Amino acid sequence: MIHLKDKLECIYLKYNKREYVDPDPLLFLYDYPEKKNREIAGFIAACFAYGRVEQIMKTVSHILGKLVPFPFDYLMSRTKEDIAEDFKGFRYRFANDIHLTGLLWGIREALKQFVSLENCFNAGMTAKDETVLPGLSFLSQQINPAKEIGHLLADPQKKSACKRSLLFLRWMVRQDQVDPGGWGEASPSQLIVPLDTHMHKIGTMLGFTRRKGADMKTALEITRGFKKVLREDPVKYDFCLTRFGIRKGLSMDHLRKMI
Repeated sequence: MIHLKDKLECIYLKYNKREYVDPDPLLFLYDYPEKKNREIAGFIAACFAYGRVEQIMKTVSHILGKLVPFPFDYLMSRTKEDIAEDFKGFRYRFANDIHLTGLLWGIREALKQFVSLENCFNAGMTAKDETVLPGLSFLSQQINPAKEIGHLLADPQKKSACKRSLLFLRWMVRQDQVDPGGWGEASPSQLIVPLDTHMHKIGTMLGFTRRKGADMKTALEITRGFKKVLREDPVKYDFCLTRFGIRKGLSMDHLRKMI
């Protein structure tokens, strides 16, 4: 594992840089220096992080463009009817204006009760929790109690890998050149890899899993593999590794030769 860690560190030092972020919904978080706005923008960006990246960026830009001057102030000053009117006719793939209104109102209700999404997440965690799943489950229940936001927010209590929610947590819990951070209580050691097709292939390549399904069980297996490399920050290499197969000129074959 020491040999693998050296290789992963080389990849991290070379590719874990802001210049490799674009295009990625993570870009939107850099526009919000205040945590209370960044966490809202990040949560919305993560919920819509599926499909073609060009459409993701266009859709998230459209949503955040209406949440002015700041997402927190917008949500706390609107009624549910106001939000529904602002996003009347909205559509993105399987999501419609009802789903989006439910999502924004759910975030608003969580903020009203807990002041921040971070506080809401922390309310679901205990000192003995080894992963972020209890906090994520609690946060999801608070935002989507009526189950009215469709597939925009996965249920951690089911088998889903919850890739988008775990991506959001990576953005907010970790802090380096790429991940802006902002949440101070949760530990990077509790994070779970956001499992998509690329990370599933990488986890298999590294011998961390043999499972075919990209579900939560597989995500936890791959995370345990990375914990053997770096226990205190198993998701550290997520961004730099998933550039391969996504960015032009960085193929999976190229990565295979590096590790």
